[in-house]
Amino acid sequence: MRSVLLILAALVAVLAPSAQATPAVDDYTAHRIDELLTLRNERPRSTGELLDVLSSRFLGTPYGANMLIGSPTRPEELVVDFRRVDCFTYLDYVQALSRSATSAEFTANLIETRYAAGTVDYQKRKHFFTDWAAAPRVAATDITGALSPHAVPVTKRLNAKADGGQYLPGIPVVDRPMTYIPAAAVDEAFVAKLRTGDYLGAYTDQAGLDVTHVGIFVMTPNGPVFRNASSLEANNQVVDSPLYDYARTVPGLIVLRPL
Repeated sequence: MRSVLLILAALVAVLAPSAQATPAVDDYTAHRIDELLTLRNERPRSTGELLDVLSSRFLGTPYGANMLIGSPTRPEELVVDFRRVDCFTYLDYVQALSRSATSAEFTANLIETRYAAGTVDYQKRKHFFTDWAAAPRVAATDITGALSPHAVPVTKRLNAKADGGQYLPGIPVVDRPMTYIPAAAVDEAFVAKLRTGDYLGAYTDQAGLDVTHVGIFVMTPNGPVFRNASSLEANNQVVDSPLYDYARTVPGLIVLRPL
């Protein structure tokens, strides 16, 4: 009998929803989720149009650094906060909203987007941009190599600093093959192969990192833009940055296409 009870207890622990997966959402965020899901559901849209419309509703949202909560010594929490966003949570929210018809689906899709294997856990968080295309439950496909004859293949040791330390304690170092488009090759021919809604990462040659910033490509009537949660003092909010101007400030770009 005791063994049966132990088995039942284990099953309950596995099947019961985690408190971490039920986020505490402030009134402003709850209202915005409902508003954006209504917008998302009002009529059929292409993936690109949908991502453009949803991401545009965050323009002007204040930038907030390090929005997620969790570490090797602090349990991970499922953060849902539309009052402020950093560059990664901005993409998390837009991606999850684009795939959801209800608030419950939004929560589930946010977990799928932000965490490998759908588990709210610091160890399972997709800490690096290219994790979106490499970790289990992929959110996007890396199409960088197909966009330009000037694409450069490299392998980065993610999370390994040049001095032998690590950026993220408790997260293993991973050898990650990737490809980037050098800034000088971000031209009209390259942009012509992009689609509105593609996710762009600012490639870095710094050891241990794949990108230093992320955002969304949008083709507007005024030309291509990099829609991003900018920490620059002149912005400090979600803005549309002219793509060609932005590309000249970074070593190159990595492009992921949402599924």
